[in-house]
Amino acid sequence: MPALCRKCFNTFSQKGRCPNCGSPLIVSHDELFDLNIAHMDCDAFYASVEKRDNPDLADKPVIIGGGKRGVVSTACYIARIRGVKSAMPMFKALEKCPDAVVIRPRMKVYAAISRQIREMMNDITPLVEPLSLDEAFMDLSGTHKLHGVPPAVMLAKLMDRISSNIGLTGSIGLSHNKFLAKVASDQNKPNGFSIIGKEETSAFLKDQSVRLIWGVGAATQKSLEKAGIRSFQDLLRWDRKDLVNKFGSMGDRLWFLARGQDARVVSNSDRIKSISNETTLIENTSNLRVLEGHLWRLCEKVSSRAKSKGLAGTVMILKLKSSNHKLITRRVTLRDPTHLADVLFRSTYPLMEAAMENGPFRLVGAGLSGLCLASQAQREPELLDEGALNRIKVERVTDEIREKFGDEAMIKGRSLL
Repeated sequence: MPALCRKCFNTFSQKGRCPNCGSPLIVSHDELFDLNIAHMDCDAFYASVEKRDNPDLADKPVIIGGGKRGVVSTACYIARIRGVKSAMPMFKALEKCPDAVVIRPRMKVYAAISRQIREMMNDITPLVEPLSLDEAFMDLSGTHKLHGVPPAVMLAKLMDRISSNIGLTGSIGLSHNKFLAKVASDQNKPNGFSIIGKEETSAFLKDQSVRLIWGVGAATQKSLEKAGIRSFQDLLRWDRKDLVNKFGSMGDRLWFLARGQDARVVSNSDRIKSISNETTLIENTSNLRVLEGHLWRLCEKVSSRAKSKGLAGTVMILKLKSSNHKLITRRVTLRDPTHLADVLFRSTYPLMEAAMENGPFRLVGAGLSGLCLASQAQREPELLDEGALNRIKVERVTDEIREKFGDEAMIKGRSLL
């Protein structure tokens, strides 16, 4: 059986430790050198960055999130053992792990590290499809000739490079399609390297829960269970037509995935469909002035992100969540694309005023979609809005000052509400 040493990258065909360096860190599989589709997932990314930057946290449970009303962004493995999970309400996480060190996320730091990792991925293949800051698909088809070694060896070298240069670990899943590569990367975390080959696909999936499928959450799982579908074996008993009639387009996807088939290609297109930001409030509120301050700050953040990416949009989005967790989403479409915070705020504020009867609220969010290049953004204000030109000039000057002296160099009074 082909084998690869993840320490010295020696390839061999015998069992046990590496005959070259004696390392037990070995990955072996009959199809080890025949598979090209990989998924890489950094291990507890945000928490690992914080532990790397503060060695005093090494043996402590760390939760990345904010406030008692917030949710867990991620948690280190010590906290996960205690039952802490991503998206868990913070108060529940602290009930399970009261001695946890809670750290607010440093998104700019995480994004910078993510870019470093992405550059390393691009060094081994041009086909890198990011899913988030800490995970991505890679298609290494044809790279054997380029690098002189099989994809599996290049992946092992990539993870060693990330560990040596950045001080973080990740887990690799290698298979013959995206679905199975992502499944494989979760099999042996942290610092794992797992493989699901073509020959073993059916046997591997047979008894697995349908929850293994990316996108099947609690609600979808409940619907499937009502239909008697709990495992992949249950799915195989259904005709494709019946699954589509019962579950729509999701049923068609389930039919193929039940057989380990996934025709999606790895795409390096990083086209963004929307930009948004939201905040969970410390206390539920129906105070319009308080909500106004939050909305303005969120609009500034969305505007800043759009400007930094050279994008503008025509669809302004308001998101509110009431105290009973009812989600309210409102949209307004403009004639011309924009990325100005002032326009975003003035478009969404009336939507918030009209929704006040649904309060009190525990969450507010703002977003921008219908994206296009910033060169298509609105150049001149509406003629009927006499103050618009001055506001646009002020915003542009503010951007220039913040670019030179930092985000806190200029703060609008509205944001202090």
